[in-house]
Amino acid sequence: MKKFSWSLMSLILMLVMVLSACSSDNGKSGSENVLPEGSESGSATDTPSKPVDISVFAVQEQGIDLPTNKYTKHVEEMFNINFNFELVPSDGAKEKRQISLASGDYPDAYILTHYIDQFSQADLLKFGKQGVIVPLNDLIDKYAPNIKAAMESNSDLKTLNTAPDGNIYGLVAYTQCFHCSYPSKMWINTGWLDKLNLEMPKTPEEFKNVLKAFKTQDPNGNGKADEVALSGSTEEFGVRVLPFLMNGFVYNDDRNYLNMANNKVESAAIKPEWKEGLAYVKSLYDEGLIDPGAFTQNAEAFKKIGENADAEILGAGAGMHPAIFIDLAGPRSANYNPVPPLQGPKGAFATHDNGGVSPGGKFVITNKASEEAQIALIKLADYMYTAEGQTNAGSGMKGIDWEDPAPGDKALGEGVEPKVKTIPGVEGEEPRNAGWSGMGHFYMPKEYRDSWVQGTDILDPSNYERRLYEATLLYEGSEPKELFPLWSIWVDPAQIDEMSMLQTNIRNYIEQSSLQFVTGNKDLEKDWDSYVQGLKNLKLDRYLEILQSAYDASLKS
Repeated sequence: MKKFSWSLMSLILMLVMVLSACSSDNGKSGSENVLPEGSESGSATDTPSKPVDISVFAVQEQGIDLPTNKYTKHVEEMFNINFNFELVPSDGAKEKRQISLASGDYPDAYILTHYIDQFSQADLLKFGKQGVIVPLNDLIDKYAPNIKAAMESNSDLKTLNTAPDGNIYGLVAYTQCFHCSYPSKMWINTGWLDKLNLEMPKTPEEFKNVLKAFKTQDPNGNGKADEVALSGSTEEFGVRVLPFLMNGFVYNDDRNYLNMANNKVESAAIKPEWKEGLAYVKSLYDEGLIDPGAFTQNAEAFKKIGENADAEILGAGAGMHPAIFIDLAGPRSANYNPVPPLQGPKGAFATHDNGGVSPGGKFVITNKASEEAQIALIKLADYMYTAEGQTNAGSGMKGIDWEDPAPGDKALGEGVEPKVKTIPGVEGEEPRNAGWSGMGHFYMPKEYRDSWVQGTDILDPSNYERRLYEATLLYEGSEPKELFPLWSIWVDPAQIDEMSMLQTNIRNYIEQSSLQFVTGNKDLEKDWDSYVQGLKNLKLDRYLEILQSAYDASLKS
C-alpha cells in the first residue's frame, strides 16, 4: 500500500476522497467487487433488546472524537451497541496495542487504522493460536452476508483474510487504490521542458539528457546554477529514485527486490541487469544529476526543494503523487506532470504492488467479547461492506460529508455511474466529526472508488484524484506478466520469524550496497562478485525457498 508510510498519506486522505492503499488478485480480481447497497445485516434486524456494552481499542485521529462522533452514534443506535472506547494517539499506537494485549486486560475488539497500525499476519496467527483472537468464520457465515459475498467473488480478499489453517482471525483493510498500485512515478517539470524546447523523455538516455539540460541551461532563468535536476526521499510511497530509473533494465518492486519467472521467485538484485541499471544510475550521480539528499532525506526535506522560496529549482521528483513535494494550490503545481515508464534495454517496466493493501488485520474480536458482543461486532463490520455503510464510516455521514450526485456529475471511473459526491468543507468550519476516517476503511474495491464524483479540471486540487488516475493510466499494464504476490500469501507460521529476519537483513544489504555502488563507495566491476556472495552469506537462497513454498501453497488453497 505497507507498505506506504501512511502518516503522510493520511493528510491527502482528508484533502481528497480517500487515498489509501489497495490490492487486487495479481491484477485480475475486482471485476465483481461492487458493494451492495445493503442487506439484512446492514439493518437493526435481530438486535438485542437492551444495549450491548462493547469495549474497543482504537486510534484517536485528529479532528475526530469517537465517543461523540456522529457515525458512532449512528451504529450504536442501529445495532443497539454502547461503545466504551480505549483511545490511544497515533504516535506509539503499535506499542500501546502490544502492551494492551500483553497485559491480559484487553478489550472486546480492536478496530484499527491500518495506515497507522494493524495486526500483522504473524500477530493474527500467534494470538489466534493462543485463543486471544476469536475466529470469525462462523460469525461471518451466520451474520455477515456482505463479507461472505465479497470473499466469494474476490479470491484476493479471501486469501488476505484466511490463514493457512482455514481460520479468519481478522479482517484486512481492503482499500483498492488505482494510483497507489503504481507508486514509483516520476513527475517532470514540463514548464522547463517547454522553455528549453525539449520533448518528454522516452528512454533512460533521453531522460539523462533532459536532466543535463535542467542542470546546465538555467531553466528557472535566475542566472544561478541552483537547479536540482532530480530528487526524492527515502520513504516507501514511491519517492525513492531507484525504482523508476532501474525499471528500464530490470523490474524493481521497491519492496523486496523480487522477480518471478515461470512460477519461480527470483532475486532481481543479483541479476546482470541489476548491475547494468546501477551503472546507469551511477552515471547520473557522477554528473551531479541526482540530488545526493534523495538517498538520505525525508519527504519534509524533499518538499522544501519543491517549494523552495527563492526560485523554482526542482526539475523532476519521484513520488506516488506530486503533493508530496509541491503545494497543489500553488503556482508550480501545474508544471509537474508524469513521465511514462522509460524504454530501456530490457523493457519499460512500472513498479506495481496491487495498491498497497498491507497483509494483516485491522478488525479482530477477542475472547473477552460476549456472544452478543461478537454478533453485534460482526454485523457492524458487515455494514461497512455495503456502499452506504462504508461511505458513512470512512468519509462521514450522508447529508453532512457526502450526498447523492446531481445530474451531469461525472464519476472518476470511465463509464461508471456516479454514486457518491463529497460535500466540501467550508473555511473556518469546525470538524464535522461525522465519520471514522481510516478506522472505518473496511472494503473499498476499485469499483466503489471509481463511483465517486470528480470534476474534470485536474489542476483543481478538489479533483486531485482524477489527476492521479489519469497519470496512472500511463503506467498501467507496464508491470511484468508475472509478479510475486508478496501482498497476498501467508508464510508457514513455523517459518515466519526466520523469514522476517532474512527479509530485513537482505533488504537492508541490497539497499545499502546499491547506494554504495551508485555513490562510488563500491566499484561495480571490482566489488560485484563479493556483493553477490554477501547476499548468499545472508541466506538469500533460504529466503527464496521460504517464499516459494508459501507461493506454491497459495496455489493449492
